Amino acid sequence: MTLSFTASSPLTCDVPVPPLPVLGRDVTVPLVTGGEVGYAALDYAASAPALQRVWDDVAAYAPYYGSVHRGAGYLSQLSTELFEQSRATVADFLGCRPNDEVIFTRSTTDSLNLLAAVLPAGTQVFVFETEHHAALLPWQRAKGARVTCLPAPRTPEQAVAALDVALHGAPKGPKLVCVTGASNVTGELWPVRRLAAAAHRHGARIVLDAAQLVPHRPVDIAELDVDWVAFSGHKLYAPFGAGVLAGRPDWLRDAEPYLAGGGATRTVVRRADGQVEAEWQESAAARHEAGSPNVIGAYAIASACKALTEAGFDELAAHERQLLGLLRDGLAAIPEVRVLSLFGADADRVGVLSFVVQGWNSSHLAAALSAEHGIGVRDGLFCAHPLVRHLLGGEPEDLGACGSPEDLSFNAVRVSFGVGTPPEHIVRFTAALATLVREGAAWTYHTEAGRCVPSPV
Repeated sequence: MTLSFTASSPLTCDVPVPPLPVLGRDVTVPLVTGGEVGYAALDYAASAPALQRVWDDVAAYAPYYGSVHRGAGYLSQLSTELFEQSRATVADFLGCRPNDEVIFTRSTTDSLNLLAAVLPAGTQVFVFETEHHAALLPWQRAKGARVTCLPAPRTPEQAVAALDVALHGAPKGPKLVCVTGASNVTGELWPVRRLAAAAHRHGARIVLDAAQLVPHRPVDIAELDVDWVAFSGHKLYAPFGAGVLAGRPDWLRDAEPYLAGGGATRTVVRRADGQVEAEWQESAAARHEAGSPNVIGAYAIASACKALTEAGFDELAAHERQLLGLLRDGLAAIPEVRVLSLFGADADRVGVLSFVVQGWNSSHLAAALSAEHGIGVRDGLFCAHPLVRHLLGGEPEDLGACGSPEDLSFNAVRVSFGVGTPPEHIVRFTAALATLVREGAAWTYHTEAGRCVPSPV
């Protein structure tokens, strides 16, 4: 890949090109000021582009697509084998223990809602307010669960100590801790192994929301000593629509199916009194994967797992550190920028960083970056409202809605990247941001359906 930069670019030749090609790398987008430019996708934390290899693998399989588990034909048998091989590949990728099971779901959100649905009666759930909504909200709906929401810690050590105190004072009974591996707002890594040790010391189980961690760093269930891991394919360079819940099977086997239907049943009979009675599958995977499974989604996740493993996380992390260094240096040169951090500037983080700019509404800034420079970032509260409000000093009642350019409400801009990001995109972003802060937007914008959008000519 040939990269070109302006003479003033701080980029040096020792920064590697992207280690893995992704779809969309050659897409161009129109600018409101005229012309087109190559799109700089810097919103990986929301949905990463699919790896080219994943797309090629799915395309090669597509002509052989068939029903899974219940077909006698050749394509059905092939698809069933592929589906179960994908399950084994994901188990290897996650370092699953011999008795762990991998369940394919729709997403991280679906995985954590599944786990919430199978909690034993009276389970006490402990979760930090810093979690993504997918990890913060499902427990509120679990029947009979008691939820303790812990305040945002300011250091990893404080997080471990707060959990230890909360669990020590908890009454007897089943307990579950839910924690992120890497924040979707700050990118900061959480002390998962130490939190798992604290949980187990008090007889609690722990589920890891690995949605933002698994695309960037190796996740090993046995090494981290967590009970479950949840993540989404669309964060892991696979298409939308598939996710994973992997870990201990007992709570899942003991509960009613998350969805009732074909595949979850061993037998169904109509009793003499006219009622229908079902006997459910014994394995956790079969019991909670009712309906025709998403074989293409599962295969795409497995393909991504193989690609990342073969590329090597050491190389991928080195590439990411270089990009993060470019980004942080560029932001540091703009005095109006304040980077959001929970654990401090020196905290280890993945390729996710959020910030605010003095005098700018974040929705306006994100709209200008897209419309005038062809750069895609995220703005808002990132489905982590309590955390962003905490970092910005907002009160719980602050709505933080994305308003007009004049509305400086509580929201932020997020930049995120990964294996397919060329250094040029980071350089373009920091240059564009500096131009907007220094010169202002070149176009006018207005609010439409709660979003800041370019005004018509």
